[in-house]
Amino acid sequence: MDITTLTQQYATHFNAKPEIIVRAPGRVNLIGEHTDYNDGFVLPMAIDRAVWLALRPRDDRQVRIYSLELETESGFLMDSLIRDSDWIEYPKGIAYELQKNGYNLRGFDAVMTGDVPRGAGLSSSAAVELAIARAFAVVSGIEWNAVEMAKLAQKAENEWVGVNCGIMDQMASAACKDGQALFLDCRSLEIQHAPLPPGVSVVILDTSTRRGLVDSAYNERRSQCEEAARWFGVKALRDVRVEDLSKWKAESGLSEIAFKRARHIVTENARVLEAIKVMRQGNVSRLGELFNASHDSLRDDFEVTNDALNVMVECAREQEGCHGARMTGAGFGGCAVALVKQEQAEAFTQAVSMLYGQRSGLEASIYVCKASEGASIVQG
Repeated sequence: MDITTLTQQYATHFNAKPEIIVRAPGRVNLIGEHTDYNDGFVLPMAIDRAVWLALRPRDDRQVRIYSLELETESGFLMDSLIRDSDWIEYPKGIAYELQKNGYNLRGFDAVMTGDVPRGAGLSSSAAVELAIARAFAVVSGIEWNAVEMAKLAQKAENEWVGVNCGIMDQMASAACKDGQALFLDCRSLEIQHAPLPPGVSVVILDTSTRRGLVDSAYNERRSQCEEAARWFGVKALRDVRVEDLSKWKAESGLSEIAFKRARHIVTENARVLEAIKVMRQGNVSRLGELFNASHDSLRDDFEVTNDALNVMVECAREQEGCHGARMTGAGFGGCAVALVKQEQAEAFTQAVSMLYGQRSGLEASIYVCKASEGASIVQG
């Protein structure tokens, strides 16, 4: 992001210089898909694409935000918050949750921009939420607690905006460290940082297909996981070990489809735990194998890929320098993620883009990413 341009845009719109600039990143989940609502483990990474706010504190409790992308200003008074359905509901929800939790907030004028692709499964909404939370914290003199702010942001999205997301997106945007992935236990909310192996690029491969209306498929899989947990006699599939899977038989009372869903979750949790170990050992070859196994499980057992995701992953895996590739996010469209040798990342990007276009008839958007810092103050 060009801070000079953002500062100029603020001056143009508000006829003043901004005093503070904050940012909060989008994220890509490296491994651990659909494990979050099974009390499991995930391994996201904040990416070097973010939402940025240039702002000045106000002396009252009004918030005004001008969106560069939408070319529109919206705002609210913190003493009279009313739900609506505009983009401003995300900032409004953050203000509501912060106040509900006893924080005394000060208003601000801001210009907002960002380069996290919307609808691609890279958590553009969580980036907005955490950038707003960071802005409120700095103008209101609130000590920044990444985990606490992530929880409040999730609650804002669940209860104010009405989107039933898990905690991973907000935690990644709030708490990630530069150059590292974030291991998150979705039951205890314990976090650990794990370094990315040296000499490796993380490449996001956007299929240009979007998830569409998949709520019913998501809810169906959730209930199948709950059915399997009951059969295994546990609170959640997080408590089932890989060796426990051998107990299942076709006539056991658990449907084959529910067992397949369970097998994905149980083996995926095991893959996340192994991924942490091999990252700390710098074993990128094994990490790539875990990526591949994760995608195959999501394709065959959880059945949440689509043709475009499968084609994209195949194109990536065929390239020299690719350690492994998998779909990332909820599935049914969106993005894949690949681990690629750094020196071959540019050639990889060009080759996959061309091959994917030939095989799918679609145009890919490909981003070579760095692991970035969570929500932070850039200036002021």
